[in-house]
Amino acid sequence: MKTEQRLQELGIELATPTSPMANYVNAVRTGNLLYLAGKGPGLPGKPLPIGKVGRDLTVEQAYGHARETGLSLIAVMKAELGDLDRVKRIVKVLGMVNAIPEFGNQPEVINGCSDLFVEVFGDRGRHARSAVGMGSLPRGIPVEIEVIVEVEADEPEPLAIAPKPKAAAKAAAPKRAPVQKAAPKAAPKVAKKKAAKKKKS
Repeated sequence: MKTEQRLQELGIELATPTSPMANYVNAVRTGNLLYLAGKGPGLPGKPLPIGKVGRDLTVEQAYGHARETGLSLIAVMKAELGDLDRVKRIVKVLGMVNAIPEFGNQPEVINGCSDLFVEVFGDRGRHARSAVGMGSLPRGIPVEIEVIVEVEADEPEPLAIAPKPKAAAKAAAPKRAPVQKAAPKAAPKVAKKKAAKKKKS
């Protein structure tokens, strides 16, 4: 099944990716790996979710924010690749939870993103992961997640048609300069004098 069809089945409509908050870009590709910058929850036109998990937010609420963050990350993949079927594998997820020091349920929170990836991509969405607690996150958001994605290789560009061997050799051969005929050498003066003496005698 196409990934876009799967999104429709789940009732998911991707929003336009949010712009970076500082001097960086949403994604960088090197080879067949796409590195996504960290994203947090929040939708355009809505207040930014803030608060510490374990004090201001429950695990269930933070799970929802992690899922929302996953949707933002999928939107970035779509914007960068054009087609989500080019996602070969979600390789690694790093989930950061803004929580009180005593909080220890970071894995349950980041499951909000991990569960979403498996729902959308199936086995391609199963990934390695780290889920860690943070003393704070930018703007006070409860969750930030970054992802590494393996993408399908680009199709090779068509090879240029090589010229035929004879034509190529002819084109490559250096042009010869026209051969100039040498002017006849003048007879030496000594030979002329000897010939004149023979006539007199």
